[in-house]
Amino acid sequence: MQFVAFERTLQGTGASRRLRISGKVPGIVFGAGEPQMIELDHNALFFALKKEAFHSSILEMELAGAQQKVLLRDFQMHPWKQQVLHVDFQRVDETTRLHKKVPLHFTGEENSVAVKTDKCLVAHVATEIEIECLAVQLPEFISVDLSALVKGQSLHATDIQLPEGTKLVRHGSLNPVIVAVNPPKVEEEIVAAPVAAPAKGKDAKKKK
Repeated sequence: MQFVAFERTLQGTGASRRLRISGKVPGIVFGAGEPQMIELDHNALFFALKKEAFHSSILEMELAGAQQKVLLRDFQMHPWKQQVLHVDFQRVDETTRLHKKVPLHFTGEENSVAVKTDKCLVAHVATEIEIECLAVQLPEFISVDLSALVKGQSLHATDIQLPEGTKLVRHGSLNPVIVAVNPPKVEEEIVAAPVAAPAKGKDAKKKK
């Protein structure tokens, strides 16, 4: 994905406020050299942030007529307005190693025995995973095939097949559940107790 940024010379709260009023977003680019202050068009950035690839892939930033490879590192939103307040990018090259959370795309669960035969419910407990890799090897997403799921099974982080050159980042001995297969809910049938019919005829009357 490509986007255009512009050099920013004025700094401070007042300058940033004036930028936002004019429809711009203040930002910074750091890494692989000196930090550089930038500004971007607000609406273009706002809609780019809605795309998954903008968060998890290497971006081409045009700045002062030159192309730079960058990675989105952080952004701040207004507490209640649909407004981007600030954005941070990191410059990357062929030697940059990253720790980055990458989204998971699940496929094939509707064809698994757990769903087709046993009518189980598949819960996506986690939708992203943290990996370590070179910047040039960063995948936009990781595909997880669930077609082999069976009843009672759980997939953990270490069960995910990662692309070549990437490594799972583990925090201590934690191995979180990514997908859990839950048995189908059993609907309880409420059976009404039979109501005794009122007695009829002379047998129902008390003998005097």
